[in-house]
Amino acid sequence: MKKGGDLEDRLIDFGVSVIKLVRGLPSNFIGKHFSRQLLRSGTAPAAHYAEARGAESQRDFIHKLRLGLKELNESQIWLKMIDRSRLIHSNNVRSVLDECIQLSRIFNASINTAKRKLAISK
Repeated sequence: MKKGGDLEDRLIDFGVSVIKLVRGLPSNFIGKHFSRQLLRSGTAPAAHYAEARGAESQRDFIHKLRLGLKELNESQIWLKMIDRSRLIHSNNVRSVLDECIQLSRIFNASINTAKRKLAISK
């Protein structure tokens, strides 16, 4: 499997982890609020990455990766709030948060590499 496919699988697995985590949130007003927000931001990066892989240009690739990074950054905030408010068992949240942070670093590095390539090609 190609390197990009490995990352895509990781992003899909991250989205599935978010889905499983959201299922464990309380069904009250607070839990529903966090569920909606995290479900949206936590499942979007895989789709943004898939779109980036099919980008029409280097600029388009960077733009789509940035969208995925924004969603990962938002997911980090929701996960931190869930963890600190102790809505569910923190070990589950922390492992998903750790993966989110690692994926954000990968996206950052990919964006920086793509920017350098774009600058060189000018």
